[in-house]
Amino acid sequence: MTDTGNKSAFSFTLLCFAALLALLPAFQTVSANNETVRFAEKVNLALRRTAHHLLLATGDSVTKIPAVKQIDANTFSVRIENLGDYEKLPALMQQSLQIQNIDRGYNVMVFNCETSELQLGYNFQDLSQKGGVACEDRADENGCFTLQISFEPQPQLATANSDRRLWILPFVCGLAGIGLFFWKRNQQKTHLTKTEITPLAASELHFGNSSLNSPNQVLMCGNVKNQLTYREAKLLGLFVKNSNQVLERDFILKAVWEDEGIIVSRSVDVFVSRLRKLLAADPAVKITAIHGVGYKMEIHS
Repeated sequence: MTDTGNKSAFSFTLLCFAALLALLPAFQTVSANNETVRFAEKVNLALRRTAHHLLLATGDSVTKIPAVKQIDANTFSVRIENLGDYEKLPALMQQSLQIQNIDRGYNVMVFNCETSELQLGYNFQDLSQKGGVACEDRADENGCFTLQISFEPQPQLATANSDRRLWILPFVCGLAGIGLFFWKRNQQKTHLTKTEITPLAASELHFGNSSLNSPNQVLMCGNVKNQLTYREAKLLGLFVKNSNQVLERDFILKAVWEDEGIIVSRSVDVFVSRLRKLLAADPAVKITAIHGVGYKMEIHS
């Protein structure tokens, strides 16, 4: 093959390769949207099942369950006329999610329909903690409530979807290999200077008798190791970096939720309650609620 033919083949290979790269994001977007819709459908079924069994436990088999509302990509709610025995909620919710093969971390909140005040709530990790879910043994809750569940976001969803299309890779690699073959026959080898990427050192914050490893989302409280969720680690890091300062609620929401495109106006109380429970063993650390303003983490030497 002549040099002109080699160069033409190489140009054609590059064109095909560029076209595939341009189309891949479109494939990923469509697939990601489909996954989002399927996830919402599964959560819808899980919430309706949970509400149905809570009503059955009160002897109510006729009340119609309203449509499940989707507040944002990861938050869903359903209105229930009678919550009944709150002790049954955690197990029922977990069972309903398992039936739908939903294994993402989540927070559950119960709001009063009339006042919109947070009445009860827990994090999925409370189910496996000593002591279980807070307020689980309280009396039956009568009246109308809104049952809300918020899931941890999955930023790697597009990556997971692209893994299902690995059949594209051999084709792309084949085209690249052909192009490289002709390129080497007509060009001298070029040594590409690789940009060194310095890995970020794992940042560890020490406070009181505890420490937080933000990248790994690990809290060490004394000799006890606790695995945090993404937002728990982010919220705790915010408190530690602004210790002994009053943080307004709006500032906390903006720093922990709004920058991710997700605003859940009342879930901060559930997260703070969870952090307080995990830090209870450290007498040098205390998270204090400032009425009508926000929270302050007090750290004593």
